Amino acid sequence: MKENEKNVISTDVVVIGGGPAGFGAAVAAARKGLRVYLLEATNKIGGVMASCPAMPLGAGYPLDKSIGGIFDEYVTRLYNLIPPAAEKRKCTLDNFGPEVLYDHEIAIFNLYQMLEEAGVNLILNATVLELIMEENIIKSVVYYDRNGKHIIQSKVIIDCSGDGDITAKAGVPFQKGDDNGNMMGVTLTFLMINAQWDKIFEGNDDPYFMEAATKGIKEGRLHEDLHKLYIMKGFHKDTAYFNSVTIKNVDGTDPQDIVRATNQGREICHQLAQFVIEEIPGFEKARMIYMGPTVGVRETRKFEGLYRLTADDIAQGKKFPDGIVCCDNPIDDVFRGSNIMTHEAIGTKGTNYTIPFRSMVPKNVENLFFSGRIISSDPVAFASVRGMPQCMLMGQACGTAAKMAINNNVSVQNINLDTLVQDLKSQGINGLAGDHL
Repeated sequence: MKENEKNVISTDVVVIGGGPAGFGAAVAAARKGLRVYLLEATNKIGGVMASCPAMPLGAGYPLDKSIGGIFDEYVTRLYNLIPPAAEKRKCTLDNFGPEVLYDHEIAIFNLYQMLEEAGVNLILNATVLELIMEENIIKSVVYYDRNGKHIIQSKVIIDCSGDGDITAKAGVPFQKGDDNGNMMGVTLTFLMINAQWDKIFEGNDDPYFMEAATKGIKEGRLHEDLHKLYIMKGFHKDTAYFNSVTIKNVDGTDPQDIVRATNQGREICHQLAQFVIEEIPGFEKARMIYMGPTVGVRETRKFEGLYRLTADDIAQGKKFPDGIVCCDNPIDDVFRGSNIMTHEAIGTKGTNYTIPFRSMVPKNVENLFFSGRIISSDPVAFASVRGMPQCMLMGQACGTAAKMAINNNVSVQNINLDTLVQDLKSQGINGLAGDHL
């Protein structure tokens, strides 16, 4: 390989993507004593937490009990700050369990702190565009920054990028969206201050403010897709978080589509903010303080793994021998090829399931994991598994498995799954094989 040696790095693990899954993977692998590089394409880690400020961490408490692991460690750290920077609250939507609200900047800062404490080498503004393979093994990844091209030689690659560009380049088969290629809508969120909770939320049993939305659409003051205005209390008193502006028919892997959706979303967000100031009591003195820098993408590729998690699996509350995280998140489908948003319960009340580790392992590439919202699942199962807490522990499982693959000199397909699950239990992950939440 004829490359400038100063631009070539050798390491044990490369994690691609600094969202919840990448954070969990990098911290777990580094704590196992591995040399870890975390590459994030933007200038800020956090993934959805960064692009959708104040987005609650939902699904971390199936049956009102913590899934444990790095998720529990992270939120407990925020709970214990003086003053607290996070709070567990009941979700205002039916079928959703408790969620974690947090101070956005403090929460992101603590992600950075935990990465640094673990010894992770973080590189921002690093776009991974190429890989170098020999047969079924990825030998190196190639990323670019303002200084040009850089090569990282790595024993294990963990793709937590959300869209899985490198996993796709490695030849792993994938499906975009549902069986017809429809992907969930993307959303641009914003936060308002000086929103008087006692007037806005007290006595209101409709979290979607549908009466006001109907009026706004009828009068031509709101976009036709805003028939539900999901407005929730922010972490800080008298702040309001809007998870309302969803743009349909967007391909999150197409940069120009993202630009179009973001521009359209900004226009609708400002329209909505002005509307609530004029129409909903309690917003009279409110103003927008923060809008996401870009739209949050829910769904693009889902890759083919050793096992594909199915709708039947989650409806039955299946507990897999290689399950690595519990989930009871509803089937949260947002405008996937329709004008319908659903939050259907996964089964009978009290049902939960586990996500199998095999859904993050490709059939052929010997040193690659894919984690987060790109795992192997059918469209219905995907609508449940994509919660940020679950993604964080999917990453933790992959970081732990990377150590096993390297130490035992085996492919990712030949990791001892029983040993992996026992290791994750020792790390405080709850509700795995043989245990109950």
